[in-house]
Amino acid sequence: MAFGAQRLAAALAELDAGWRDARFCVALSGGIDSVVLLHAMQALWHGGDPGSLRAVHADHGLQAPSRDWADHCRSLCAGLGVPFQTVELGLVAESGTSIEAQAREARYAAFASLLQDGEWLLTAHHRDDQLETVLIQLMRGAGVAGLAAMPARAPLGQGWHGRPLLGVDRAEIAAYAAAHALPFQRDPMNESPRFDRGWLRTEVLPRLRARWPAAAATAARSASHFAQAGRLLAELAAADAQGVADGARLSVIGLSRLSRDRQANLLRWWIHERGLRPPPAARLESALAAMLLAREDAQPLVRWPDGEIRRYRGRLYAMRPLPAVPRTAVLAPDDGSGIALGAGCGEFTLVGGNPGRIRAELPDPLEVRFRSGGESLQPAPARPRKRLKDLCQEAGIVPWMRPRLPLVYAGDRLVAVGDLWVEAEFQAAPGTPGLTPSWQGRPELF
Repeated sequence: MAFGAQRLAAALAELDAGWRDARFCVALSGGIDSVVLLHAMQALWHGGDPGSLRAVHADHGLQAPSRDWADHCRSLCAGLGVPFQTVELGLVAESGTSIEAQAREARYAAFASLLQDGEWLLTAHHRDDQLETVLIQLMRGAGVAGLAAMPARAPLGQGWHGRPLLGVDRAEIAAYAAAHALPFQRDPMNESPRFDRGWLRTEVLPRLRARWPAAAATAARSASHFAQAGRLLAELAAADAQGVADGARLSVIGLSRLSRDRQANLLRWWIHERGLRPPPAARLESALAAMLLAREDAQPLVRWPDGEIRRYRGRLYAMRPLPAVPRTAVLAPDDGSGIALGAGCGEFTLVGGNPGRIRAELPDPLEVRFRSGGESLQPAPARPRKRLKDLCQEAGIVPWMRPRLPLVYAGDRLVAVGDLWVEAEFQAAPGTPGLTPSWQGRPELF
């Protein structure tokens, strides 16, 4: 069956059985693939709810004609009666980075921010794109997840990312465009041998198809097998985590009881579950060695661009790279404004109300400072004064967060430590108005 609205409907049904009641946003580049997808979607939607189909164009700003492409997309959508939006990314090529990867990440971040609750972003990746992805991942030495290539559906923002054309060949898309006389733009970057995909398209794939005409279909089958294997590995990791996970942490002892392959599989799965991109296989192996073989009182650290793993008291923690310790800042409780503690460390403020933890009559100004050493605090009238260092150790606060604890000062007097402790002298009487420390987005401390 030639590609058309009927085949598109079948593909959408595989993505979501309730697709007829869903909302869709087509990622429209202006190239032949996305133009065909939008046209077929509009044909499928003809007479349906006009508010459930729209298009968005990402203008990367990397090429001079990019404004013309945006205008072309706007004109096309106007003719089809489809609501249209342009997102200007304004990218600048960074030395030492892949402009392809930079553009892709920026594009999907923008799309994710635009999606409404439950809405689908549809992209026009097809079977030949899948073949290119498999080959690129193979040359990068990717594992099962990479060789599974592009999934047909995946979570994105508040909604979903769908690729309904993965079962359609490039030739079928070209035939549809010709049959409907669809206007489209050509991006020279797509054919440039400077980029991996352009080189594959111009230098490799024509000869590959001449030898194996069904290369795209067979590679898609292999990707499907890898995706199935990936799901099975994820199930195994989730089962292994039952005896190893301690909340969001991993037990070193529990991890050491697994075989090396299952250790690596669990660690990779756990990092992904923490919202981080796992490191390359070699880095993952070095992380295992560092975490499992270090002496008991050591605090090993393994970093990669997207995250880091630390160990403390027999537990592993995965997190985004920690920001530098912030500088001293004035705290103004009256206006409710907070102090940003850096990416991933949240925001700290004092909130007025009844009851309060800190008595309202405090000398001005209040400041948030950070540890310099020698701080002490009496956490309750009946408890002795202790060094902050000892309080942190007794509470089991992880060492890397101790320098980042926001310390509230009134002059030279320590009033509070984050939302953990309040100096006895400054504590509000039970049931009386005052201020309460609020640490929104607080990272793991224990």
